[in-house]
Amino acid sequence: MAVTLRSGQPELPEAIAFDCYDTLFLNSHDDWKVSFAEIIEAQYLPLTPDEFWTRWRKYEVNFRKIRTDLGRPYNSPPFKSYRRAWTECFQQVFDDLNLDADANAAGDRAALHMTDRPVFPETVEALALLKGRVKLGVFSNADDEGLLPLLASEGLEFDFVASSQSAQVYKPALAAFEHLYAGLETDPKNIWYVGDKLFDDVLGGYRSGATTVWINRNGEEVDREPEPDIEINDLREISEILKHIGG
Repeated sequence: MAVTLRSGQPELPEAIAFDCYDTLFLNSHDDWKVSFAEIIEAQYLPLTPDEFWTRWRKYEVNFRKIRTDLGRPYNSPPFKSYRRAWTECFQQVFDDLNLDADANAAGDRAALHMTDRPVFPETVEALALLKGRVKLGVFSNADDEGLLPLLASEGLEFDFVASSQSAQVYKPALAAFEHLYAGLETDPKNIWYVGDKLFDDVLGGYRSGATTVWINRNGEEVDREPEPDIEINDLREISEILKHIGG
C-alpha cells in the first residue's frame, strides 16, 4: 500500500463518495470483448470481437467527448443514456458495414454487461471499515439499470446513490457533483470524492470543491491538472488515512 498526500494533511470528512466502475468494480476492455463475442454469436456477425470492439469504441469515445461542454454547460447536447448511446453506436457500426443486424439487441446486451462486473478484492472490506464513521455515497457515470443491481449484487449499502441517468448529467460537469452533495446533505468542503479517472473524477471533484482521492491501481502518472489531493492504490488506505488524522 502507498499513500501520497499532495495538498498536506486533509481535513476529516463528513462523507466519502465513490465512483463505481473501475473504482469499486473492474470494468476491463477484455471483459467487454467477451460480451461482444456473445453479440457476434447471437447475430451471426462476420466480425471478430477485436474488430467489432474497435469499430464500436470509436463511436462510443466520440459520445463521451461531446456529451458535456465544461466551459459552456448550456451548450451541452441533451442528456442521452448509455443504453441509447450504445445502441446508436452499434447501429453506426452496422451501417458502416452494411449489416442487417439488430442494434437494439446489441444495446440490450451491452446494458446487461454493466450489471455483472467483478468487484475489486478490497472493495467490500474497505467500505465496511468506513461504515458508521462517515456518510457513504456513490455517483457513477452509468445507467440505473446497470449500477443499482451491481451494487446490490455485493450487498453494498450507501447513504445516497446516484447515476448520470438519475441526475441527467455526466461527470465531470459541476451539476453532477452538486446532485451528489445535495443527496448526501453535506457541503463539498466536507466530502472526499474517490475515483479512478483524472478527468471525470479528479477534475470534477476539484471544480466542485471536494477533496479528491485518486485510486491508482496501475501505477499511472499524473498527466494533467489539477493533481489529486490524495493518491492511493488500495481502497483500504482511506481508512488508514482517517485514523492518521484522528477519524
